[in-house]
Amino acid sequence: MTAQPFTAVFDLGGVLIDWNPRYLYRKLFPGDENAMEDFLATICTPSWNKEQDAGRSFAEGCALLKAAHPAAAHRIDAWFERYEEMLAGPIQGTVDILAELRAQGVPLYALSNWSVETFPFALKRFEFLKWFQGIMLSGEVRLVKPDSKIYDRFLKTFAIDPANTVFIDDLQPNVEAAAALGMHTVRFTNPVALRTELRKLHFSLAPDGKLLHW
Repeated sequence: MTAQPFTAVFDLGGVLIDWNPRYLYRKLFPGDENAMEDFLATICTPSWNKEQDAGRSFAEGCALLKAAHPAAAHRIDAWFERYEEMLAGPIQGTVDILAELRAQGVPLYALSNWSVETFPFALKRFEFLKWFQGIMLSGEVRLVKPDSKIYDRFLKTFAIDPANTVFIDDLQPNVEAAAALGMHTVRFTNPVALRTELRKLHFSLAPDGKLLHW
């Protein structure tokens, strides 16, 4: 790739929003970290949640689990009923980067594995989600990263040139899938490292994280 990126595409959970089911389930398993981890590994698993990200309703997903684990019904239902408690807050350093890019007029988009049923909780809470020119949710299109089809749908929907785009995600398989379609990519680890990588790609970001004055 020779073109420098101009458009920035962000993942949301784990990049801009600190989402983790443990923020909720520590309250439901007070003082018993092992039981909580066992529940998240064997009942409300990542693969189960991914089905909701792919478009399955929480009513259906929770019903399936409750049929198999009736004693855990209230904890299963809590995933949706108390979803907001999984959202600790913004990852502020990344939001600062987003604000700088926005101030420069950089086209901003989001591509996220997220259920359409729970995304309104985030949309209501985080004002910066309104800064994006377009957001594609896996639950809307019933495709999930790292399936190449969701990236292809995203690029076509918003008429984005992959060679002129940087894609930022915290999961390596998602980053690799974007790179395979010709996008510049950054694996997110923390806001400081992201700022460094974006500066290497010639985005005009302040080196120390302080907002530049335009």
